[in-house]
Amino acid sequence: MFRRALIALLLAASLLTCIACNEKKANNPLAHINSKQPDKILYDRAMDAMKEHKYDVARITLQTLINTYPDSEFVARAKLTVGESWYQEGSTASLAQAETEFRDFITFFPNMAEAAEAQLKIADIHYRQMEKPDRDYNHARRAEDEYRQLLLQYPDSKLADTARVRLLQVQEVLAEREYRVARFYFLRGSLLASVARARTLTDTYPLYSHSDEALYMLGQAYEQQADRTRATAIPTDVKQRLTKGYLDNAAAAYSKIVTRYPAMTRFQDARRRLAAIDRPVPTPTPEEIALNKQEMASRTASTRYERFVNDMGKHPDFSAAVKVGQPTLVDPKQTDAPNLVREINAAFKAAAEAGSGTGKIEVETVSGGGVPANQPVPRSAEPAVKPSDIPAQAPPQLNESASSSTAEKPADKAADSSSTATTKDAAQDASSSRKTKKKRHFKLPIPL
Repeated sequence: MFRRALIALLLAASLLTCIACNEKKANNPLAHINSKQPDKILYDRAMDAMKEHKYDVARITLQTLINTYPDSEFVARAKLTVGESWYQEGSTASLAQAETEFRDFITFFPNMAEAAEAQLKIADIHYRQMEKPDRDYNHARRAEDEYRQLLLQYPDSKLADTARVRLLQVQEVLAEREYRVARFYFLRGSLLASVARARTLTDTYPLYSHSDEALYMLGQAYEQQADRTRATAIPTDVKQRLTKGYLDNAAAAYSKIVTRYPAMTRFQDARRRLAAIDRPVPTPTPEEIALNKQEMASRTASTRYERFVNDMGKHPDFSAAVKVGQPTLVDPKQTDAPNLVREINAAFKAAAEAGSGTGKIEVETVSGGGVPANQPVPRSAEPAVKPSDIPAQAPPQLNESASSSTAEKPADKAADSSSTATTKDAAQDASSSRKTKKKRHFKLPIPL
């Protein structure tokens, strides 16, 4: 009996020992991982610090891993996580440091799948700092370049669709800016500047939410330019050629509204303008109508409260951006006003030369007869001064002396005496005026 009890106690003690060993193994921090390498331990500690928003602790741990184990398999992920820690901090300086870290990752590990993720983060850094269309567009332009680079370098990445949608949003903001500038020039009467902006907008961003308005404004600008050309004082044939060119460009803008944006508001207006300028009115195909309706349906309608909140905020509103279609990855040739002026001048010059012949200057030689002889110097037969123009002798002065009153004195002596008397009178008047001025400068008594 005693032996059975002893055996039972030994079995119970061994069972308790096994249970304790199992609990001690479960509390082992390395039990939930497959590797017991120290670089893995450092990486896990850094990830735990990231979850607790201790970004400085995470960066120190990751930097220790990178410096201590440069050949570790976790170095690439550690370097990417360093950039992520800066990115999640969110301040302007932190975002700039994050962009540097992500670019370094792409430089050192260009063939890894995470390189597309780093490129997306670089684009998102500028995407987060974008402002409204009427503000600084530097971040919007840089975000557009970075998203384009991702789609061109990593077209098969799983992040390509995210980059495509955000690129469409960025291009909506840039297109809105171009439209506002073009409308400003149009209202001010600077038609060539408005034409340059509107053409650049419609060629670069065809998925803009107000593309029909931009094209209609472009056609109106061309029509007004044609009216101005009709009012100028230039040859009739040159005027007709320039006017025809402007109206053809306006018709092209109106026709694009009819065929490319048949479901938008300016469709009927464009048809009426084509009929007014005697141009053919195209008919959109069912595929074009369905495509335009699909683009309009993908846009989000914002409520009044959302618009109010967006007006109070700093960042732009992306609700009008389209979500289907492919964004423009390569900018077409830009249109600027100086080039338009040069084109108009070249067209005017070509039209003028075509209307006047060759347009060259020729020297014509006069034939017949030699060099004519020198003609005598022309002279006047009449005297330069008529006797009637000589003034009569001045009457004698009353205060003259008896010696000067004799009638036998020559006229020149009388003139000399009269001029001498006039000079003396003038001297006396000047001396009297100086005396008067001196008398006026009296001194005032100063009281003590």
